[in-house]
Amino acid sequence: MSGTTRKPGDKGLLPWLVLKSAPGLSNRMIKRLLDRFGDAEAVLASNPRSWRAVARAPEKAWDHLARRQAPEESLQEVAAAVQKGQSIVTYADSAYPPLLREIPDPPPFLFVLGRLPAGTRNVALVGSRTPSPYGVSTAFSLGRDLARAGVCVVSGMARGIDTKAHEGALAGDGSTVAVLGSGLDVVYPPENRGIASAIAERGAVVSEFPPGTGPKPYHFPMRNRIIAGMSAALVVVEAAARSGALITAQMAADANREVFAVPGSVQSAKSAGTNNLIKQGAGLVENAADVLSQMEHVFGFCQDRAGKAPGPALEKLPPPALAPEELPVWEALSAYPEPVDEISRRLAMDVPTLLTLLLTMEIRGLVRQAPGKLFSRGS
Repeated sequence: MSGTTRKPGDKGLLPWLVLKSAPGLSNRMIKRLLDRFGDAEAVLASNPRSWRAVARAPEKAWDHLARRQAPEESLQEVAAAVQKGQSIVTYADSAYPPLLREIPDPPPFLFVLGRLPAGTRNVALVGSRTPSPYGVSTAFSLGRDLARAGVCVVSGMARGIDTKAHEGALAGDGSTVAVLGSGLDVVYPPENRGIASAIAERGAVVSEFPPGTGPKPYHFPMRNRIIAGMSAALVVVEAAARSGALITAQMAADANREVFAVPGSVQSAKSAGTNNLIKQGAGLVENAADVLSQMEHVFGFCQDRAGKAPGPALEKLPPPALAPEELPVWEALSAYPEPVDEISRRLAMDVPTLLTLLLTMEIRGLVRQAPGKLFSRGS
């Protein structure tokens, strides 16, 4: 296999463009051909009789391969990619994610900004696009601590859990990969353009879609199979009973990857999916140390930059601006929103007094309020 990351415009890309553009030739069929012949050039050097023996495809696919010509549209896409500084990593390149080759329908090549991590020490973090403060805090700390341990954090750069996982990995001074459901020049959601640039500097932003491709709904399941496929393990941080994150978890399980879930409140619909995954046998994790200990047979012993194995995240230290009467209230709160009545009972404080303190603290950003008079610590 080639050890180079191919630049668009490389003549060696032409066979890959021919292969990918063949009408009626699916990624599954392409993988069978590549596994049989080795790379795209070797496939095209063969003949229709040999191709038919490996995969069932319409005759127009074999006619296309026999002509060995890439359509003008594909050539224009390549030209657009090179203008935007993108590289192409093919299935035959050593830089191609090794675990991704193992799924039944890997993309024959990926458009890449940045540099893909070597090896298989990758963990995907996925979850709700509208997480609770608990989910936000957990995704960030998991991303940060896994990155500190030398694990590459993989996610889809969607709003919510995905974004917080990437932000945590960057805060942990580690590597992270964002897989997009659009072209690399069409960042979605658009407010993530800044973090996309930061990810490309520290890791990679990747897509199987060429420049100019918009974020179509059917692109996201395709994107999710890459997230699951290139990761040795997948953690669902927070997800409702019906969630795209659960589909990604099923893809990971189908690919024989380890699946974990973060438990949540039985009263929160946002944790119904994760709690159900745990019932079905997913590994329960509360912090990065749980993931690393259960993946030690794959990753070996991981350490943070200080040489220590990451443990449970430390409780956030109290803000210095707290008044004496506010300190017990802040200590009674967590990242997970709770009813004011429950907090009142725990503190043995009447609700009107407690609400006055909570609202005063909320104004200063120390407390968050969710609908239904649910309160949690501020960011």
